[in-house]
Amino acid sequence: MLTFTWPVRVYYEDTDAGGVVFYANYLKFLERARAEWLRAVGYEQGVLRARRGILFAVRRVTIDYLAPARLDDCLSVTSRLVRAGGASLEFDQQVMRDGDGTCCCRAAVKIACIDIATLRPARLPGDLLSELLPFASGPAEPLS
Repeated sequence: MLTFTWPVRVYYEDTDAGGVVFYANYLKFLERARAEWLRAVGYEQGVLRARRGILFAVRRVTIDYLAPARLDDCLSVTSRLVRAGGASLEFDQQVMRDGDGTCCCRAAVKIACIDIATLRPARLPGDLLSELLPFASGPAEPLS
């Protein structure tokens, strides 16, 4: 499972006055897809927090908005882990409109592992890192 896909439907609350998805809501769609990717590979964020004392926080996002999504559109949000490092994960993500296959946005997202006690960067536990490494597919294509 190098590319994970999570379905999203656009609701009224996701749109602006023009009926188009508000740009910041794409970040919510991307977050949901990454959380579900993590769950699909066997880890829940609440369990990592409670048992391992870590959480994940977005460190950097580079996003290109390419085409609008609108009310009631069905979207597919893809997540592909491109790199797993000592204290971070990097993803290539896309939001695609199901009806015509149009890419609405594409993002490169860097996630930091954080110690919940100090809220400082922390190394990924070795066993977690070794289990995630096989999912890493290598460098993402640069956003242009």
